[in-house]
Amino acid sequence: MAVIERKTKRYPTDLTDEEWARIAPLLPKPAPRGRKPGVDLREVLNAIRYMTRTGGGWRMLPKDFPPWQTVYWWFRRFVRLMLFRTIHDIALMLDRERVGRKASPSAGVIDSQTVKAPAPGAQRGWDGAKRTVRRKRHVAVDTDGRLLMVNLTAADISDSAGAQEVLDALRKRWPWVKHLFADGAYDKTQLMDKAAFLDFVIEVVRRLDDEPGFKVVPRRWVVERTFGWLTRWRRLVRDYEQRIDVSEAMIHVALGSLLLRRIAH
Repeated sequence: MAVIERKTKRYPTDLTDEEWARIAPLLPKPAPRGRKPGVDLREVLNAIRYMTRTGGGWRMLPKDFPPWQTVYWWFRRFVRLMLFRTIHDIALMLDRERVGRKASPSAGVIDSQTVKAPAPGAQRGWDGAKRTVRRKRHVAVDTDGRLLMVNLTAADISDSAGAQEVLDALRKRWPWVKHLFADGAYDKTQLMDKAAFLDFVIEVVRRLDDEPGFKVVPRRWVVERTFGWLTRWRRLVRDYEQRIDVSEAMIHVALGSLLLRRIAH
C-alpha cells in the first residue's frame, strides 16, 4: 500500500496511472459539437472517491479538487449512465480471472445489513430488532465476497421479501449463477418457490450451536467480510443519502475502487 500511495497525486484514494488507464475508455466521450468540458474527469473521480472514503459532504471537498457543484453534476450524470456499476462489474470479472476463476460466477451468498438512515423524507422504516429507524441492504456476493447485486429497501422489509428482488435482478445480470447460500431467515416458502421458478438452488446454512455472539459459519462469513469492506468507507457506515440510486452508486464506488486497485496493482 505504501508503494501505491506514492503513485497517487495527493490522497491515498486518488487514481493511479494504472487504474486510470483501465477506466478511461469507459467514460463518456465529449460531444462532437459545442463547448468541450473544462474539467478533468480524472479529478472528478478522485473527488468522488475521496468523499466516499472520508465521509465528508459535497460542500466540504478540499479546494484542490474541482468545485463541488461541478463534481456533483458529473456524479449525477455518472449515476444515470450507470458508470460506477459498469466499472465495478468489469473489475469483478477481471479480478475473478486474475485468480483463475471464470469471469461469470456460478454460486453466491445472500444476506442483509441494516444501517441507520438519513433524515425524514428518505425511504426508511422501523427495524424492530434494532429498535430504530433504518435502511436495509440486501446483497448477493460471489463465494469470494465480490458484490454481485444490491437491493436497498426500508428496514421493515423482511430478508426474504428483499431477496426476491435480488433474485430477479441476479438472473438477468449474472445468468450463470445457480447455487446460493443463506441463513435461516431466507428459509421461507414464498422465496424458495420463486428461487425454484428462476432456476436457483438456495442452501440454508445454519449455526451448529445456540451460544450467543459472533461465530464463523461456513459460507456465510464471506458476506460478513463484504459488509466489513463497506464500513471501511465512512460514507457507508450509515446511509446518508436521500435517494436510493445515489446510495447504491456509493456502494459501487467503494467496492469498485477496491477491485480496481486489486487488479491494477
